[in-house]
Amino acid sequence: MTTMAMPQPTASEAAVRYLITNYSPKGNKVGWLMMASILVEAWDLYSIAFVLIFIKEQYNPDPLMLGLAAAGTQGGALIGALLGGWLSDKIGRRVMFLVTMVMFIVLALAQAFVPNVFWLVVIRFLLGIPLGSDISTGYTYIMESMAKGEREVMGNRWQFMFAVGEVLTIGVIVIFLLLDIHHETLWRVTLGLGALPALIILIMRHDVPETAVWLVQKGRYREAKQVAREMFNDDLAMLPDQDVAVPKVSTRAFLADLRKDPIRWRATIYGWIACFAQASEFSTFAFYLPVLFVMVGVSSVLGINLVTMALFAFAAVSGWVGPLLTPKIGHRGISIAGFSIVLVSLLVAAFALYTDNKVLLPFAAAAMLWGHYWDASNCMTIPTMVARPQYRGTASGFAYMFVKLPSFLAIFLFPSLFAAIGQANATLFVAIFPLIGLLAAIFILPEVYGYEND
Repeated sequence: MTTMAMPQPTASEAAVRYLITNYSPKGNKVGWLMMASILVEAWDLYSIAFVLIFIKEQYNPDPLMLGLAAAGTQGGALIGALLGGWLSDKIGRRVMFLVTMVMFIVLALAQAFVPNVFWLVVIRFLLGIPLGSDISTGYTYIMESMAKGEREVMGNRWQFMFAVGEVLTIGVIVIFLLLDIHHETLWRVTLGLGALPALIILIMRHDVPETAVWLVQKGRYREAKQVAREMFNDDLAMLPDQDVAVPKVSTRAFLADLRKDPIRWRATIYGWIACFAQASEFSTFAFYLPVLFVMVGVSSVLGINLVTMALFAFAAVSGWVGPLLTPKIGHRGISIAGFSIVLVSLLVAAFALYTDNKVLLPFAAAAMLWGHYWDASNCMTIPTMVARPQYRGTASGFAYMFVKLPSFLAIFLFPSLFAAIGQANATLFVAIFPLIGLLAAIFILPEVYGYEND
């Protein structure tokens, strides 16, 4: 009986396998730098929720235009996620995260000077393109610059960074309200201020190198060796010292490649479902919490902002705790727990609205946000982590598409649902989404914590 010898990995394959399983002493620093861009996205995506009332006061647009002003960035991010992920695989991670920050700085400033709501919608749509692109590129960079286990904890911190960004946004608006700043000045300065953290991040990212994994995949061995020496203190001896021509990888093969591995396929399918479910639950109930509190008379405008800031500060604690628990209970554990908490919380919130219980509603919202920051923590991490390196940017962008599509539709359409069936029925309807996510976590998601790919 003859035994067929397994093909030996090429130098490139051996280098990639080594890099994606090796520890980078600078990985945490790089990871936090990539996560920091989420502060920028959180500022822009959610500051609009707190200043819409002032934009409406000034321009009195019809509900369609007001909804587009709120959701425009999400629509642009849908395009940015797909385009940015694909370009990240084609032209490199570093180029993309520098270009996206420059674009954001320019467009964030531009929205502060729009003459009417129409141009606000246009600018915010364009602004979403670099935002969507930056998330997919940043996740790709993290998965190629950190060791297994650590990269997952870092990737799962994106919800913590969202919460911090939201708290900072609300805090600035509260200060503006206390200073009694003119409402037009307030909303213009609030939207334009997003350019400031983007500029800081651009400066800090300037010297961050391209990932060694991407350079190896492209046959740029000399640069890969140099980056590996800087980040891993290793010169990748398995690689020759000369660059080589590498056949181009077709991104059309991305989905076909996923199907070859049942674990990778099931994990990715779960990631898409979880992205859709968590985005839908947040962009309906949580995004419109300030509006909901106003409609049911929880407090004054200033009081509601303070309550909302406290809720997101509480959510930030959840966003920090969830990733720390992931090594102990796994991706399945954190997902099942998160979606379960959200499901129960939304049912309680619906009950509070049905019974006009204004005291219970903020507590139900707090529990909902706690669970949401768990169930949303790994929906981007999982698809990006399990993808092969040559498709990683595409995989990340494809997953983020499932975040941005429901976010755009929900933010745009949920006010109409409010008006059509009432706050209580609309909240009860939203409970469908965590139920879908919970079932997917139980029956589809395999445990992939520490998953190794090549």
